[in-house]
Amino acid sequence: MEDVLSVYHRPYDPQRPQVCMDEASKQLLGETREPLGLSPGQPRREDYEYVRHGTRNLFLFFEPLRGFRSVKVTEQRTKVDWAEAIRELVDCHYPEAEKIVLVMDNLNTHTLGSLYEAFPPAEARRLASRLEIHYTPKHGSWLNMAEIELSVLGRQCLNQRLADEETLTAAASAWEAGRNAAGARMEWRFTTEEARIKLKHLYPSLPE
Repeated sequence: MEDVLSVYHRPYDPQRPQVCMDEASKQLLGETREPLGLSPGQPRREDYEYVRHGTRNLFLFFEPLRGFRSVKVTEQRTKVDWAEAIRELVDCHYPEAEKIVLVMDNLNTHTLGSLYEAFPPAEARRLASRLEIHYTPKHGSWLNMAEIELSVLGRQCLNQRLADEETLTAAASAWEAGRNAAGARMEWRFTTEEARIKLKHLYPSLPE
């Protein structure tokens, strides 16, 4: 926990951007009959029945100090999918950065080993050398600012029926563009000192 908190209180450095990463799934739901559109005094109405079209995974990368986020929709959430998302992060979003300081939870897919499963050793090593990884502790996902941004995505974009991957991707891209244009940033104020007081029960007690 203290490791992640110390990362959040580093000054902004474009050569070492601090990026938080999290993921979520979205169920694709189609309509059984055409919804009724907006009319004076009436909200949009849709039938309570729907058709399931499977699920899709969303990887979200969020740089809170710059107010930048990127959402990538994938069919699955395998090690290879995560590795491809990391390559896009490194090569497309931060090609000039010396190191990307990456904060994420400790899922079994979120490892440097996933890069070696997805790419030849030289390419995996190249990508790994660009990352400085910090994991949130077990039961400490609340420390991941990308989880908060995913909640915003859920409320502002995913709280509707989306029938297919194309529609989901378009909706997520429009949300991403709007949030980035607004420069929506996040400031973390919970410090290590406060953690040692408020979360004292999580620290081991040493006999005197």
